[in-house]
Amino acid sequence: MTLNKFNLPDVGEGLTEAEIVSWKVKPGDTVAINDVLCEIETAKSLVELPSPFAGTVTELLVPEGVTIDVGTAIISVSDAVSGDPTPADVPAPATPVQPLYGKLPADDAGTSGSALAGGPLVGSGPKADAVKRRPRKAAPAAPVPVGEPVVALVVEPVEAQAITEAVDNRPTLGGTITGLVNRVLAKPPVRKIARDLGIDLADVVATGSRGEVTREDLVSYQSQRDAELDQAEGFWGKAGKPQDQRIERIPVKGVRKATAKAMVESAFSAPHVSIFVDVDASRTMEFVKRLKASRDFEGIKVSPLLILAKAVIWAAARNPSVNATWVDNVDGTDAAEIQVKHYLNLGIAAATPRGLMVPNIKDAQDLSLKELALALNNLATTARAGKTQPAEMQGGTLTITNIGALGIDTGTPIINPGEVAIVAFGTIKQKPWVLDGEVIPRWITTLGGSFDHRVVDGDLSARFMADVAAILEEPALLLD
Repeated sequence: MTLNKFNLPDVGEGLTEAEIVSWKVKPGDTVAINDVLCEIETAKSLVELPSPFAGTVTELLVPEGVTIDVGTAIISVSDAVSGDPTPADVPAPATPVQPLYGKLPADDAGTSGSALAGGPLVGSGPKADAVKRRPRKAAPAAPVPVGEPVVALVVEPVEAQAITEAVDNRPTLGGTITGLVNRVLAKPPVRKIARDLGIDLADVVATGSRGEVTREDLVSYQSQRDAELDQAEGFWGKAGKPQDQRIERIPVKGVRKATAKAMVESAFSAPHVSIFVDVDASRTMEFVKRLKASRDFEGIKVSPLLILAKAVIWAAARNPSVNATWVDNVDGTDAAEIQVKHYLNLGIAAATPRGLMVPNIKDAQDLSLKELALALNNLATTARAGKTQPAEMQGGTLTITNIGALGIDTGTPIINPGEVAIVAFGTIKQKPWVLDGEVIPRWITTLGGSFDHRVVDGDLSARFMADVAAILEEPALLLD
């Protein structure tokens, strides 16, 4: 028997430490190669660690909630047979597994229906050799009234019961199909958990491979709902207690610690200058409405943020110095240089339960409008589910922060470290606006831009913001 110890790896570029957030295994469990062992929180994001060994877990060497250095042993796994595991020891995966520390597929079919309190943000799914499915009885075919066309529906077994119920209760065949199309996809254990927690599945962003709601989606939704719960009535401590006993202490670590450090460094190393512009975005709103109705964008979430993102890309090409980096101590000297990027990795600031993250869309300048919409959808879904990987937050060149989603008009954002510009997108709402000498209601938004004054002076920042505003006022300019 061989005893293998797994050391905490560097899952990013140059990370030095991480916190063990939750263990997915316990002593005595049998694991296969690439089974998820635990979740860790780094300075970048929440990451799942897959096992490099197959065998039996003998000991968890680090408890949950403890921050450790890279290279520290975290778990020991014993092999039943010395040397490489045989095919009999490790079940062959249905699809080729990815190398270590890639994003692994999750399957919640074997997940129990227990409550989610204290559960992980990102689940691992069951082990391949632990799933035993009971045979399902074929649902009786519902009779089709004479004269109605017969429609064949190919469905997954997990939805057979739901479809049978819909067919049994249908008033007409057309009503049946409509009901099935509108039904949210989810497996029975997930539906039970949602019922127990009082969650409407239609409100949950689905990240499953077939568009179904998974257990991890419920965990993410519940954690956000808990964070947003109004606890004002019970917030204040009892006046009879000493004041030092009415102070809540929240450790600053992981993503929030890294974000705070980066923002302080940015605010005090880059001289910020901010400018604002009011924009008549009425034609953008009309354009978004047309895109939503377009067959090409069917099933894709489209919002004004898509047009702003395209506008920022367009304006950056006309004003290249906003897409740059200021570099000190070039070649070990006291010389400095400005590095203008001829590619745009567009960062989108995303608020998550674990803190602010800024994943970016690589080479956004090469994407069509539809491809950019899909990239924005995927970025938001991944961030909300807590699955953003460190590589997705590295190498950004220009950032957008959408504070309008919270009903805020505008703000003075802090530049993301390594960049020289950031655009804040305020809420869009109807306001009185003078057009052709008449005061009429129009859809108005306010853009706020912050710039590193060492690179972007007043003239350049004004031209850049005017170009962004021009696209929001007339999206047809993107066709030039």
